[in-house]
Amino acid sequence: MPAVAKTLFRLGARLGSTAQNALEVARFGGFDTDEDASPREVVTEQRVYRLRHYFPDAGGGPVMLLVPPLMITAEVYDISSRVSAVRVLRDLGVDPWVVDFGAPEREPGGLERTITDHVLAVSDAVDRVRALTGRDVHLAGYSQGGMFVYQAAAYRRSEGVESVVTFGSPADTSVALPFGLPGWLASEGVGRVPDWVLGGFAVPGWVTRLGFQLLSPVKSVRSRVDFILQLHDRERLAPRERQRRFLEREGWVSWPGPALAEFVRQFIQHNRMLTGGFVIGDRLVTLADITCPVLTFVGEVDEIAPPPMVRGIRRAAPRAQVYEASLRAGHFGLVVGSLAIARTWPAVAAWANWRAGEGGLPDVVVPVTGDEEAAPAGLPGGAAGYGLQLVMGVGGSAARSAYRTASRAIHGSRQLGGEAAQNLPRLARLERIQSDTRMSMGLLLDEQARRMPGEVFFLYKGRPYTHDAAKRRIDAVVRGLIHIGVRRGDAVGVLMGTRPTALALVAALSRLGAVAVLLRPDGDLAAEMRLSQVTRVIADPEHAARVDGMDGVEAYLLGGAGRGDRGSLMDRGSLMDMETIDPEQVDVPGWYRANPGRAGDLAFVVFRGDGEQVRASRITNRRWALSAFGTASSAALSPSDTVYGITPLQHPSALLMSIGGAVAGGARLALASAHPIPGGHREIDPEAFWDEARRYGVTVASYTWTLLRDLVEAPPDPAERHHAVRLFIGSGMPRGLWRRVEDRFAPARVLEFYASTEGESVLVNLSGKKPGSLGRPLPGSAEVRLARYDLENGRLDEGPDGLAVECAPGEIGMLLARVRLSAVGTAERCVRGVFAPEDAWTITGDLFRRDADGDFWLVGREAELIRTADGIVPPGPIRDALGDLPYVDTVAVYGIPVGETELTAAAVSLRGAAEVKPLDLSEALLRVEPGLRPAVVRVVDEVPVTAGRRLRTAPLRDEGIPAAGEGMAYYRDKAGAYRPLTDAARRRLLKAPPAREAR
Repeated sequence: MPAVAKTLFRLGARLGSTAQNALEVARFGGFDTDEDASPREVVTEQRVYRLRHYFPDAGGGPVMLLVPPLMITAEVYDISSRVSAVRVLRDLGVDPWVVDFGAPEREPGGLERTITDHVLAVSDAVDRVRALTGRDVHLAGYSQGGMFVYQAAAYRRSEGVESVVTFGSPADTSVALPFGLPGWLASEGVGRVPDWVLGGFAVPGWVTRLGFQLLSPVKSVRSRVDFILQLHDRERLAPRERQRRFLEREGWVSWPGPALAEFVRQFIQHNRMLTGGFVIGDRLVTLADITCPVLTFVGEVDEIAPPPMVRGIRRAAPRAQVYEASLRAGHFGLVVGSLAIARTWPAVAAWANWRAGEGGLPDVVVPVTGDEEAAPAGLPGGAAGYGLQLVMGVGGSAARSAYRTASRAIHGSRQLGGEAAQNLPRLARLERIQSDTRMSMGLLLDEQARRMPGEVFFLYKGRPYTHDAAKRRIDAVVRGLIHIGVRRGDAVGVLMGTRPTALALVAALSRLGAVAVLLRPDGDLAAEMRLSQVTRVIADPEHAARVDGMDGVEAYLLGGAGRGDRGSLMDRGSLMDMETIDPEQVDVPGWYRANPGRAGDLAFVVFRGDGEQVRASRITNRRWALSAFGTASSAALSPSDTVYGITPLQHPSALLMSIGGAVAGGARLALASAHPIPGGHREIDPEAFWDEARRYGVTVASYTWTLLRDLVEAPPDPAERHHAVRLFIGSGMPRGLWRRVEDRFAPARVLEFYASTEGESVLVNLSGKKPGSLGRPLPGSAEVRLARYDLENGRLDEGPDGLAVECAPGEIGMLLARVRLSAVGTAERCVRGVFAPEDAWTITGDLFRRDADGDFWLVGREAELIRTADGIVPPGPIRDALGDLPYVDTVAVYGIPVGETELTAAAVSLRGAAEVKPLDLSEALLRVEPGLRPAVVRVVDEVPVTAGRRLRTAPLRDEGIPAAGEGMAYYRDKAGAYRPLTDAARRRLLKAPPAREAR
């Protein structure tokens, strides 16, 4: 036959084969390859899943439970006899089991499933497999199935889980998105999508398939072209036909709408796989609870789950030993295809056998030690370059480098823009608040409940409470308050520990327009009730006995067992239990309007001081809103944040900053389960702090004064590694402690506020660049100025015109805060005609200096001034100078009475076993003006603190000048140097110098 004829004949045969095969593909979707699935049995069928056991007659070996993603069927682990993960595992001695979620669109109620349903199903499957095999389970999952695996292991706190194995499973969505898209695109974009859009409908399988193909368009096009070009050769296509049909059509199922909404909100928008605090059922879960070994497979060219997303497990699970297997594969190639059969699944089997004591660690698996990042794959152009390489065999890195640079710049500007978009409306609203503007805690809570009813509002003892649930509880308490006769403007005492009922009661009083008087459980109850003139008190069971039988007091119980269980209550005496009131039976009177409070109305009363120094502070709705919006703006709080309130509910910082900031910012509020014990040695339990910080996904933690001291000085906690805390917010932190907090917990930083409880002046160190500085006035707060002040006579210095004189930079003066004319009658220490004839200012009692940049530095409070024979000494400069010594823990500065004057003394406690060197004292205090340096510096074991962790100097003052000769005290000699205190030097100090006459 002529060559031309042979060529035409072969061409005709090829075209005929192509047409015949194309017809079969068109009619049946592909070729019939006569391949059977691996033998299996369905062990159990539950509402959400079926449990498959593959090769049930083989028996024995380590047990591995495989979990598929939501959008792909369980056949991903057994596509064909040639591409079967379960067959490889069984051949290598591993007993394979598979969770089968089925096709939700064909299952009863399948399209209503949530993330919780799937995680609990995996956990249930673990229990069943353990019961049937008697062995702990290796829990493995691909893509989102791996996320289920992480979540189930954390939910179980690794009980019954021998190890966790994941394949291309993200644990941190903040670092990247599929195909190199920046993370902010999801967090910001998703935040603008309403819940009804996300959860209102299911995503069909074909949509998910198309989305995955678009994320890897080059590979998708190439595979289709290859299939068409080889369509004439059935034998060549047959080995990969089942895999092609699976990826092209048969392997995709619908994604239930509720599960999609929950997945996007919790893990894309809020990134709670990394930070912790995601909700499974009625429990809060964190990956930090995973303690079993973790093996994660990373696809070096995975466009769908890029390596940085997958490697986030190192930070999310700090208590687990993490191992990594990095393969040159894409997302599907990790588990499906020739590479997976040759490399992935043999490594998984070897891992399981190694954990059982048989064989060694697979070569491809390496332990992750420390915090280092794995070396990059070194592919030209990264994932994008790899895609181009598939087409033209080349790739470039220059374009990728330029893209990354631009992306970082855009990210930064977008972040700033996003914060501005959040903060500008808050500050604008704050500036619009007038005395008659409706504003209250109850009003803001109602706004949040309408905007995001299903989102979590607060967390306590490992339980989440949604805005909707909180609103129902608050409204029920409002009905109870109406029932016992509380009306708008009434003052009601709240005597409770920190608990959800206390928060609900305070919010209910605000919603009613009444005044919440926050009585301290450890305070002087009689004095606080006398100061606030309260005649009605509501207590919890633990504190009910303190008000039971008090004369002239109507006392009630709230937060007990209520109608259901009378035996579980503590002795409630004669107190009426408000839990027995049925809200549905309470008639709402005609005068009731929800949230009637105006900005100028009194909203809260809090207390400070002890003994004879107990004082009541009255807080208006405007003052509360100032701190609430100020905290939310300064900390850039958003629904992705969780604010951790460490201080008791009665403390002003909890009411104004923790609760206020969370409510105004739409963030979650976490209430610490255990609070510092007044008078106790330990200020905060570091283990409990980090456990709850991980469990709640804490990003912002509050403090007061020295509250974080024990946290800083504690030994490293495993949960502390890669923590999610970005800010510590509060007031009064000493400069030395501030630096140690930022050094220890970097990249977290301190956000320090200054605010008067009753006034409207607020300063905030927003940049954090000057530890110890109180920053600048918060926009929307009262204007402040520094005026020269006559310390000896306690009055403002006046210029020739009779007006006050403003201080120059670096000069010490009294901080004055402008008073609105409408509030002149109620402002404390209000003075008129200060800088202008008609102005009004309040004297805060706090001395500051302002540096050349405009930042304020606290020098001391008027009540802390030490009146020596040489003049008045403020404590601030001494505190800062000694606190800068690296081995000094805490510094207290006070005056010791000697005759009619005082000696300036400083008491320091030391870190660890450090010792004070006199030369260090001399050099440190050189920064203090000679006339302001202390006469005595002593070393003490502990500096006394108040219940709020503020330094107490009265006990030190009462002890006088310490004894000499013990090497624990030092005095300043005539040359200005500090030497160990001797008896002779002590006697000289005790000789009362003549008092200096006042000018």
